[in-house]
Amino acid sequence: MKRIYIFFLLFAVLLTGAGKVSAQVTFKASAPATVVEGEQFRLSYILTNKEGRDFRLADIPDFEILFGPTPSTSFSQQTVNGKTTSESSVAYTYILRAKKTGKFTIPPAFIKVDGSNYESNSLQIEVLPPDESSSQRSSAGGGRSEERSSGTATVSANDAFIRAIVSKNDPYEQEGFTVTFRLYTTLNVVNFGKIQFPEFEGFMVEEIDLPSNQQLQLERYNGRNYYTADLRKTLLFPQRSGQISIPRGSLEMVFSVPSGRKVSTFFGTQEVMVDVKKELATNPLSINVKPLPANKPASYANAVGTFTMKSGINSTEVKANEAITVILEISGTGNMKLIRDPEIEFPNNFEVYDPTVANSLNVTTNGLAGIRKIEYMAIPRYEGAYTIPSVEFTYFDPNKHRYETLTMPEQKLQIAKGDPGSSTANTFVNRQDVKVEQDIRFLKTGEPAYLSGTTFFVGSLNYWLGYLIPLMILILLYIINRKQARENANVALMRTRKANKTAIKRLKAANRYLKEQDKEHFYDEVLRAIWGYFSDKLSISLARLSRNNIEEELSRKGISEQLAGKFIEILDTCEFARYAPAESNAEMDRIYNDTVQAIGEMENRLRKVKS
Repeated sequence: MKRIYIFFLLFAVLLTGAGKVSAQVTFKASAPATVVEGEQFRLSYILTNKEGRDFRLADIPDFEILFGPTPSTSFSQQTVNGKTTSESSVAYTYILRAKKTGKFTIPPAFIKVDGSNYESNSLQIEVLPPDESSSQRSSAGGGRSEERSSGTATVSANDAFIRAIVSKNDPYEQEGFTVTFRLYTTLNVVNFGKIQFPEFEGFMVEEIDLPSNQQLQLERYNGRNYYTADLRKTLLFPQRSGQISIPRGSLEMVFSVPSGRKVSTFFGTQEVMVDVKKELATNPLSINVKPLPANKPASYANAVGTFTMKSGINSTEVKANEAITVILEISGTGNMKLIRDPEIEFPNNFEVYDPTVANSLNVTTNGLAGIRKIEYMAIPRYEGAYTIPSVEFTYFDPNKHRYETLTMPEQKLQIAKGDPGSSTANTFVNRQDVKVEQDIRFLKTGEPAYLSGTTFFVGSLNYWLGYLIPLMILILLYIINRKQARENANVALMRTRKANKTAIKRLKAANRYLKEQDKEHFYDEVLRAIWGYFSDKLSISLARLSRNNIEEELSRKGISEQLAGKFIEILDTCEFARYAPAESNAEMDRIYNDTVQAIGEMENRLRKVKS
């Protein structure tokens, strides 16, 4: 028994191992991109999915190592679709302190894994100077007012604010530039409230996607270090020259602020924090948009940026009535959506189609970058030698401050004679043969039709019928509309006419419950169908409807007692079956068929009585 147990245990281990997926070994370094001089920060090296040895850190003379390395391990495992994925990691952590301000590089570290050397990535770290004195801070704030809440808790204009930052203050018309709304804060943000960004009148707007897991970054502004986060980044293209204003925007935020009160806890004295709500406003902007130079070439395509152009043609030797496709690919960065497609002048004997345009663009901080592909299709209808003239594409380069022209070379085409059996080709060729001047027309063949010089249309039979027939149709439509309006006004009549349709709809729902073998809902729908049918047909409200007045009304309308009794029997059966033990499917089928048959027979009898 012990051997059998060991065998099954080994078998289970093998099965578990077969479903596992081996993971890749990585060795990465991580640290904040920006730190403050004299303040501590954490530098970590993480080795995943393997254990290493001989960890070596490169020399970092610009930083002081306060503590480390401290190793720590972690392990995670998950199973998806029967495959088990596990990941283990070992982290080597240092506590560092920057000695001076500036931008520094931490070189890669090294570690050995299974006899192989692994090298981490290097890191770029910017060291900011410490905050200036409080007096300097207050002068840098520009005298903005403070908002007070909860006693002494305050959020000053220097503690948190939003800046609207433009990448260029004096762009050219149609030149792209960015506006970034950036939050600066020294406080903890609790949540956001109402956000109202300004409108961008006079600009074409493209939103730049921000990372969903955006991390706060340190940035120095007016002699103070702030944690910053970009709230919105927008790419703008000015549509006119001159001064264009971007008004203020506003944003409500709640911050966690020290209240000035302290309490004693198990861990010592701690300051009480309170939530303070503050409305932050963005600074208005004034953009000076420069006009484009006046010497615009005729081939200027409303394009501003940097572009290149490639051209191609599917074939220069085809037969008549075979399509020719010329392709232009304009690539680069700028106002790609607003450029005007170059025009290609095809010969007169070509049937030209509208070009098709496909854009593959990405929104970047410098403009829309990507490729604009334009396909021009034309069909030559007559053989011969033709030339497609060269095509020019002119754009304005804001970096060089001048217009640049790209050229597609001319294309020599040799068109052979097309299929003589093609009716389209023959028709077009014949027309070319006679196309000499505008006053020459095709000869008409066939027997001519003559009109009498004494016959006039005015006063003829057709002339008067043209008046009488529309008038008679209008009168007929008026009579039908009046009749329909009277019938719609008669609610009882409309209910009577629609009684059968309403009952059929309910019986369809009952049939669905019958197929699902849902007894309770099946009998409910049958009862609703019968009671609703009699309510509509006899013009009696459901509240006043009963078995007795149903029999009386049916008898008064000339319906036989046998048919009326059939309805009463169905009602009794359904009422009993709702609370009785489960009925067989055959019994439910019978009730359904009897109900449909009884309603159909009732409709036939009532029609005969009316006729």
